[in-house]
Amino acid sequence: MSTERRVAIWRSAMLPGSETFIRNQGDALSRWTPTYVGATRIESALSRPDDVIAFPDHRGFLRLRLTGASPRLHHTLLSVRPELLHAHFGGDGWLVSHTAARLRVPLVVTVHGHDVTRQPAGPGAKGLRYRRNLRTVFRRATTVIAVSEVIRERAIRWGADPAKVRVHYTGVPVPAAVPMVPKRWDVVFVGRFVAKKGVDDLLAALARIETPRPRALFIGDGELMPAMRARAEELRVDATFVGSESPEAVARHLSESRILACPSKTAPDGDTEGLPTTILEAGALGLPVVATRHSGIPEAVVDGETGLLTPEADPAALAASLTRLLGDAELRHRLGTQARRRIGTHFDLGEQTRRLERLYDESTAGARLTSQR
Repeated sequence: MSTERRVAIWRSAMLPGSETFIRNQGDALSRWTPTYVGATRIESALSRPDDVIAFPDHRGFLRLRLTGASPRLHHTLLSVRPELLHAHFGGDGWLVSHTAARLRVPLVVTVHGHDVTRQPAGPGAKGLRYRRNLRTVFRRATTVIAVSEVIRERAIRWGADPAKVRVHYTGVPVPAAVPMVPKRWDVVFVGRFVAKKGVDDLLAALARIETPRPRALFIGDGELMPAMRARAEELRVDATFVGSESPEAVARHLSESRILACPSKTAPDGDTEGLPTTILEAGALGLPVVATRHSGIPEAVVDGETGLLTPEADPAALAASLTRLLGDAELRHRLGTQARRRIGTHFDLGEQTRRLERLYDESTAGARLTSQR
């Protein structure tokens, strides 16, 4: 008799190249076996041919989005036969919550950032509908995972039962040793080119540092990429834009850099971060970070010990911290060493995934008890 415990990991778009945290977490499971299930396929460095896609031709997907129910999704999940369903992002959780309830499969939902900051604060009928759906998924979910304390507070604010919401850091792989490679870049940025990432503030900060001009590498893509390229040329910043890269290439670029810049901020529409995975990835490689006091970032970066923190949307403060670190190799080494130690202690992927599996165990045990009453 098989003792395999299977979890269906759900992301409606399977899988954007920026969401390495979903793939890394699922692949690190040891006692539970993951099957990745999506509504549609996105061709990226993270997509795989064995991902289970419910709507490969998109037919029927609109019905799911409008009603939260779909015979095709029901059939797809039934064929996977999961003991647990883990959905990422609140909206995606709502898409599968009805089917999970019909199949009597416990539902775990991870909320990451915009799904409990920008989206529920939206105006008009769209915002009203999203808030209603979010409350529904919070009610149906056995467990709600928040990626930081700040995100936990936001989830509770929008209706999640505090007893259901657990803070769990996704974690990153921590290599046994830091690669010793020549440094090609002074400052590296990794992320989507959207307002909350603060790329405009970073460019303004780099423009303030004149002698010598830092060599900056920008990794990622997004709607603001053309505008940020133009802004870098206008400010005469020494910036190289390489677009989206594979996880392996990103790790190589981080190793080739002196500092990671993470100038996140609250966007005009209210969108905020949860806890940027890039900060954890950089720390695991012994790279110090200059970041903002934004959302969950201070939960990972200890100011003056593992990196330097500045106020949001303050290019002058950001420039001062970058200048300080670029001019002090000993400080960079000390902060980077302590960052690596902190990531290994609190954010190691192996240990965090073991904790996640214990949450899976609790969720299924709790569901069994409920069904027996």
